[in-house]
Amino acid sequence: MALYDTRSGLVGEALHSQAKLHAAYGGVVPELASRDHVRRLLPLVRRALDQARRRVDEIGLVAFTQGPGLGGALLVGASVAAGIGLALGCPVAGIHHLEGHLLSPLLGEPRPAFPFVALLVSGGHTQLMRVDGIGRYALLGETLDDAAGEAFDKTATLLGLGYPGGPALARLAAGGHAARFHLPRPLIASGDLDFSFSGLKTAVLTLVRGLGEPDEATRADIAASFQAAIVEVLAAKCVRALEREGLDRLVVAGGVGANTALRARLEEEARARGSEVYFPPQRLCTDNGAMIAFAAALKQPEGLLPAEPGFTVHPRWDLARAAASAQSTPRR
Repeated sequence: MALYDTRSGLVGEALHSQAKLHAAYGGVVPELASRDHVRRLLPLVRRALDQARRRVDEIGLVAFTQGPGLGGALLVGASVAAGIGLALGCPVAGIHHLEGHLLSPLLGEPRPAFPFVALLVSGGHTQLMRVDGIGRYALLGETLDDAAGEAFDKTATLLGLGYPGGPALARLAAGGHAARFHLPRPLIASGDLDFSFSGLKTAVLTLVRGLGEPDEATRADIAASFQAAIVEVLAAKCVRALEREGLDRLVVAGGVGANTALRARLEEEARARGSEVYFPPQRLCTDNGAMIAFAAALKQPEGLLPAEPGFTVHPRWDLARAAASAQSTPRR
């Protein structure tokens, strides 16, 4: 939950993590997630308002995540947003989850200029996009199976780590030797910009089974080797995308964008070819309300907000198609 002022910037934000709620199950339980949204949303609104020292009647636009995501959780957000908008008599706008991530690096300093290549890398998505402006996105490549973050989580489970697995695996990898085990780099030499990580995950499974009960040092080496493979593939595809598009700015967004090994490798690649790489602030890499409020604030002056989102949500929603539709639909 966040409040964004077009003159003052981000003035208030409140975040509640459901990680502990889902940890016992090793992953997100949709029903529990939705019920927790019901309990948490209005208190979070109050916290954000108090932090910003703003009154609720000062809100001029209400934005919510319209998709993609879990249908139940999306509907809770949509209903709360619609209720607030109705009470205040102000417009309500549905925002694409990935568009929020895509634009979140613009909340930091320095801000990247358009056009740029964007790597969206999270638990559910791994995509490369060309971004020519607000609402002007073209898909360059995407994962054919598991997303990078999903592969991190599944590999963490194989190594007996807790939920969420990605950060836990990265911490374990920090003490390991990445050169000990050579794991595959799927599609790294394919010539296109697509990704595939399910085979890498299967290679780790085969390795762990072959080792029996690996000790802590071996587990750290496996984690480091796995992370190195993911990072190498992501970096190679990013460089290829920049070269293919003739651009020299790369933006990285999504939860995996917080991974320090990935950041270091992409910064190294950028320096080597005279390019620039931009990341959102660390706290804004994972899902957050600030990126949704910010995306709405950027889109409103461009006339790119939907005329009447109502209670419609999109559990599955292609960003490039959604942006193209927005460009051709009459605005409020």
